[in-house]
Amino acid sequence: MSALVEWGPDKIILPLIAAGLMLVEYLFHKVNHLDHHDARETAVSLVIAAGGKVIGFVTAGAVLIPAMAVYQLRLFDIGLDNVWAWIALFIVVDFCYYVHHVAMHKVRWFWATHSVHHSPTRLNLSAAVRLGWGGHLTGGFVFYLPPIELGFSPAAVFGMLGLGLLYQFFLHLARAPNLGVLEWVLNTPRHHQVHHASNEGCLDRNFGGVLIVFDLLFGTFAGAPRDEPLRYGLVHAAPGANPVGVLFGVWADMLGQVRRARGLRPRLRVLLGAPD
Repeated sequence: MSALVEWGPDKIILPLIAAGLMLVEYLFHKVNHLDHHDARETAVSLVIAAGGKVIGFVTAGAVLIPAMAVYQLRLFDIGLDNVWAWIALFIVVDFCYYVHHVAMHKVRWFWATHSVHHSPTRLNLSAAVRLGWGGHLTGGFVFYLPPIELGFSPAAVFGMLGLGLLYQFFLHLARAPNLGVLEWVLNTPRHHQVHHASNEGCLDRNFGGVLIVFDLLFGTFAGAPRDEPLRYGLVHAAPGANPVGVLFGVWADMLGQVRRARGLRPRLRVLLGAPD
C-alpha cells in the first residue's frame, strides 16, 4: 500500500510531462490560429490542479484505511500472476469507474465536486487536470470497494484506476482524431467531446473510462450532433475566473438549499437528487 501514498519521482515527472504536452498543444493551436484555449481558464485549471495534488497527498490515508479494512474481509485471494487476472482487474475497475461516473452526474452530492471538471468552456488538455478537490473524501472511493471485497488488493485496484485516469488525460485533446474501429471499443477523444458538451442531446452521455462498451450496453452512448457545434461549460452557470468560485460554487448553492429546506426528506432530496 505504500506505493499509493509515497511521494515518488513519478509524482513530479508525470505532472511535468503533462504540462509539456499542454504547452505543445497550446502552441500548435496558437500558431495555427485555432480558438481552443482561453488564458484565464487555463490558469484557473492549473491552480486547481496544483491544489488538488497537495490535498490528494495529504488525505490519501482517509481512503487507504477503509480500503484495507474491507480487504481484511475479502472473499478470495486474487493474485496478479497471470494475464487473465489482469484482464479481469482492468474490466472490473473500468466498470466501477463507469458506475461512479454515472453517479457523479446523477447525484447532486457527487456532482458538486465533479462539476468543476465540466466548468471549462474550452476543451483541451488543460481541462483534463481541472478536477474537484476531495472527491474520494466525499465518498468516491466507495465505488471501488467491491473489487477489493472480491479479493483484489487495494494497491492493484487504485493502481489500475490511476492508469485509467492517465489514459483519460489524452481524451481531452481539443482536436479529436478519428480512431476508426477502436471508436467502438475504447472511450476516445471524439466520445469524450460529446461527454463534455452542454448541448441538450449530449448531456449525461459517454461515461466510460477507458472502454466505451458499457455506454453501448446500458444505453448511455451518444455521438456528436451533426447539425450543431459542440458547446462546453456548465448549463446553469456562467464561466468563472475565480478558482474558489469554480471549486465551491455548486457546493455553496447546494448547501444553501439544504439550509432552506424544511425537514429531513427535502434535505436528502437536495443532496441525493439529480442536479438542477
